[in-house]
Amino acid sequence: MYAIIKNGGKQYKVAEGDILDLDKLSLEPKATVELDVIAINDGELKTGADVADSKVTAEVIVEGRDKKVIIYKKRRRKDRKLKRGFRRSFTKVKITSIAA
Repeated sequence: MYAIIKNGGKQYKVAEGDILDLDKLSLEPKATVELDVIAINDGELKTGADVADSKVTAEVIVEGRDKKVIIYKKRRRKDRKLKRGFRRSFTKVKITSIAA
C-alpha cells in the first residue's frame, strides 16, 4: 500500500516506514503530523472524494539544513558575474501509518 501526499507545492509517493525530507514544519522531534493525501493505492487507486477521510501520519525525526547550493550566473565578454548560495531548511519525517 502506498499514498501520494502533498507538502510545500511538491508531491511525494510514500509507504509505511519511509523517511523523507519535507519543507520546514517548525515542529519538535518526536511530534506527530498529519499530511495532505492526494491518492491512495491499496490494490486499486483511490482519488478525490474517496480519500477525503484518509490519513497519513508521520513522526518528526529532526530538523536541519541541506548542503549549500551555489548559483553562479555569468554573461560572457560583459564582465558581469553573480554568485549566490542557498541552503534549504528541511524537516526529516518517518511515515508511521497510512489509513485508507
